[in-house]
Amino acid sequence: MAKLTRREDLEKIRRSGRILGNVLEKVKTLLAPGVNTAFIEEVVREFIVRCGARPAFLGYRGFPAALCISINDEVVHGIPGERVIRSGDLVSIDIGVEFEGFYTDAAFSMVVGDGHPVARRLVEVTKKALYAGIRQALPGNRVGDISHAIQTTIEREGFAVVRDLVGHGVGKSLHEDPQIPNFGQKGQGAILEEGMVLAIEPMANERGYRVKILEDGWTVVTEDGGLSAHFEHTVLVRKGQPEILTVSERGDFF
Repeated sequence: MAKLTRREDLEKIRRSGRILGNVLEKVKTLLAPGVNTAFIEEVVREFIVRCGARPAFLGYRGFPAALCISINDEVVHGIPGERVIRSGDLVSIDIGVEFEGFYTDAAFSMVVGDGHPVARRLVEVTKKALYAGIRQALPGNRVGDISHAIQTTIEREGFAVVRDLVGHGVGKSLHEDPQIPNFGQKGQGAILEEGMVLAIEPMANERGYRVKILEDGWTVVTEDGGLSAHFEHTVLVRKGQPEILTVSERGDFF
């Protein structure tokens, strides 16, 4: 777990986050019925490099792409390929970048075209859970405060919290301590300290919380075939108010 306090380190991770925010905003403009997911992958790879950064996911533990594109019942780690996005699809995008040794990680979900009201509500509730968790990322709080805020936001709307996948520390590596479950009790877990950088990422399912991994070894899907949504920001723990790092030059478009 890295705590960032040096000005030059903070400047670099803020730059990493800003690049990633710009990348996500670019991706959002590409999501439309009829678009091939391999095309989005190609655009993202080129855009990240053009911004002076490196795709953090590409080659990580053997992952074959720069971004994850997960559709409908796919929770996370969907691999871009020949699949074409259709109107009504619930699409989740997850991307990480590395800039001068500093990593940031972010994700968002959206319904493309005309989607079912349940899909749209699932997206909105998951996004709401993200910000509920972020508000707890303050010095002196504990990881469980983040987890509890996320869980209660999702479950009171009748959706299920994915339990097999967690948020995490991030900064000088793509995945660092502490792990940040999306369920838990207030006042439990590691104490948050100023300068910690956290990837907070609620994942919510339409029905049950159980998931499974497909034969490709990467794609995680809901066990019952229900929809899933995923949001994530990289956040700097600071006194007074957490700082969201993964925003574009125009601000937070989530």
